[in-house]
Amino acid sequence: MLRISALSLVAMLAAFPVAANDFAPVREKTEFLSLVEGRDLRIGLYNLTLNVLPDGQIKGRALGWDITGSWSWKDGYFCREMDWSGMEIGYDCQLVEVEGADKVRFTVDRGNGDSASFKLR
Repeated sequence: MLRISALSLVAMLAAFPVAANDFAPVREKTEFLSLVEGRDLRIGLYNLTLNVLPDGQIKGRALGWDITGSWSWKDGYFCREMDWSGMEIGYDCQLVEVEGADKVRFTVDRGNGDSASFKLR
């Protein structure tokens, strides 16, 4: 059961499909940082909390296990690699979009793949 939950979470962290809506692209690192700095990125269903730090680190927890990683901003995309309690989540550059002041969406493969939406708190 735990293995199934772990695999489900890894798939979710890689991103999953979401419905289209009024998200606007974030193209600049400064704009991205103004959205996430000092805030939690949350997906309550998975008890997932991430913090994207200005120094290039990613820290968080999901289903009781730590998430660590690093990120950079390249050519208008959020590029990251992460580790979830020993499970590698590979490098990917993602399109970042924002809806209002409390929702951000990441779409893998530079906006050509699946997406994951997070609440900002």
